[in-house]
Amino acid sequence: MTIDTASRLRIAICTGGGDAPGLNAVIRAVVLSALNRGWECYGIRDGFNGILSPKSYPRGGVIPLTRDTVHGITPLGGTIIGTTNRGNPLRYPTLLPDGTVIERDRTDEIVNGLAVYGIDALISVGGDGSMEIASALTRKGVRVIGVPKTIDNDLDGTVATFGFDTAVAFATEAIDRLHTTAEAHQRVMVVEVMGRYAGWIALNAGVSGTAHAVLIPEIPYDIHKVAAKIKSREAEGRPYSVVVVAEGARPIEGSVSLIAPKEAGRAERLGGIGERVARELEALTGRETRVVVLGHLLRGGTPTTFDRLLALRFGAAAVRALEEGQSGVMVALDPPTVRYVPLEEATRRMKTVPLDSDTMLTARDLGISFGD
Repeated sequence: MTIDTASRLRIAICTGGGDAPGLNAVIRAVVLSALNRGWECYGIRDGFNGILSPKSYPRGGVIPLTRDTVHGITPLGGTIIGTTNRGNPLRYPTLLPDGTVIERDRTDEIVNGLAVYGIDALISVGGDGSMEIASALTRKGVRVIGVPKTIDNDLDGTVATFGFDTAVAFATEAIDRLHTTAEAHQRVMVVEVMGRYAGWIALNAGVSGTAHAVLIPEIPYDIHKVAAKIKSREAEGRPYSVVVVAEGARPIEGSVSLIAPKEAGRAERLGGIGERVARELEALTGRETRVVVLGHLLRGGTPTTFDRLLALRFGAAAVRALEEGQSGVMVALDPPTVRYVPLEEATRRMKTVPLDSDTMLTARDLGISFGD
């Protein structure tokens, strides 16, 4: 979708969903690219909360972003304007007088709020949920450019999302460290990493970190086959093993491990699969087993060079897209360029690990067990 360009735009940027290394680099690229064109740039606090709950922000839910605001933020983790994975405006939880909670669509309030602030265009940075919201706003007449962000790398339409490389690098380093203590104590170490519905982090970090078994959501596992892998290593004189488990992994006969079920305005929360796998492996192998949950450590810290550069490229490309009159599109990595993908196409399906991908084939050639 293209529209007439304007010589001077007032744009806003919001960051939604879970944080990821590289968000601040996107903000910096957007702000500098916009200011260099003579545009104005604003940040919406905590996803869309700055518009939906303005009274929660004494200094304003929508704040100006200047060169001073973004000075030196490229290497910083997190996001200077905040984010949230609660209160999806398409399905916003609302408490009724009788105590029940319903979901309602509050996107009209966002449209009106943007108009009140005189915002001409929105750059929405986030994962599949944020892109779904961006697509809905586009249909209501808002000029929107999406920027893909997720450490899970599960957003379709782009070769990579920023945050993923940093998460994999940290997970790989952690696995490297666990090898030495596992071997010293002749233990099994189970490492739980993020990845609710897609096993990209577990697969890439597991292969790179020389794990002996990797359990991902795409392949329901048989714990007995994982135990058999550990026992075969013992028979070869290697009485220790490292098992990497994505939080969304599930057994052949069973379901994912939930911390909390799906609630209004928020997705289900997964966790505990590492403890479950460790407990079962210890019982089946007799080998002392420990579990390490990396969890939110994967989201924090300084972004890698790859993620910094990708985030800067995405931010600059989003501003170029607006200058070119684009709307309703997501910027996407298509080496060696960044292209524009319709938001509806980008959110049509989740990008899961192809079981015939080269990384999967490599893992199997190396003898890594997937419990199948």
